[in-house]
Amino acid sequence: MGPAELVQAAAMARRFYLENKSKIQIAEEFGVSRFKVARVLETALERDLVRIEIRVPAELDAERSDALRARYGLRHAVVVESPPDVDESPDPENLGEVAADLLGELVTEGDVLGLAWGRSTIHMAAALDRLPPCTVVQLTGVYDAGTAERGSVEAVRRAAQVSGGDAHPIYAPMLLPDAATASALRNQTGIARAFEYFDKVTVACVSIGSWEPGISTVHDMLSDEERAHYASLGVAAEMSAHLFDAQGRRVGRDLGERCITVEADRLRRIPEVVAIAGGQRKAAAIDAVLRSGLVTSLVTDTAAADYLLAAGSAPKPALQRADPDGV
Repeated sequence: MGPAELVQAAAMARRFYLENKSKIQIAEEFGVSRFKVARVLETALERDLVRIEIRVPAELDAERSDALRARYGLRHAVVVESPPDVDESPDPENLGEVAADLLGELVTEGDVLGLAWGRSTIHMAAALDRLPPCTVVQLTGVYDAGTAERGSVEAVRRAAQVSGGDAHPIYAPMLLPDAATASALRNQTGIARAFEYFDKVTVACVSIGSWEPGISTVHDMLSDEERAHYASLGVAAEMSAHLFDAQGRRVGRDLGERCITVEADRLRRIPEVVAIAGGQRKAAAIDAVLRSGLVTSLVTDTAAADYLLAAGSAPKPALQRADPDGV
């Protein structure tokens, strides 16, 4: 490009990229066709006259996020940088902080927000600083071992406080000794009122656990004999007291009869289900739950994302909400 061409290309690029003028407007100003403008702008990029830089906050990995979204057919996928000690610390607190920002985007006025138990959802609720007016309902019973000051009930209250909406917590354990006790509790007034909102939930936030101590809520609540039984069924992941094998199929459905939790078919009908989970130790479990068709969006970290992107054959897209069991 000669001097005159360079000057003209720079002027056109300025109009297009900085002044937001259309190619037709630029063509009229310079007395050329819009096709000529398009060629000049393309040449300006090729000759490095114009440089386009895409910048996101340092902790967000845009490339992995987009690749993960495409692979699983997710509506949203947000990948954050893993901390140095990720092997020892699944679900680092920064996942909850990013998820809080994501909920601020997804939730609209009048929505019903459902929160399932999980350390990551507790971190998310603590980090919330904005939510439109909405109703907040608890989706699972309580398991607050080690998090007494920041439990699931407190998470629901915190989200409702930020949004200015009503809160519907569940004051009951997640796991009961038998199905009869669980059924009786579901019929209690306060718990039944929360359950009535399950079909109205528009955005849900859930956690994912792998089948090992300290990484799965359900695993830690069961006896050794019960753990061995469900392990023999091939359980690879747990979400809201639902168990899944490596292909995303539900196993050990009898456990759900003893649990205070949102049913899987109700979760599948919720328009937006955001899972928060990360770390290498949870990566295979995340893959299993994504294959279940119950989750539409994911907040995770680079350690888990690298595993997910290198996993085997691509699963059915999450947005199809397809049930691997076919039921």
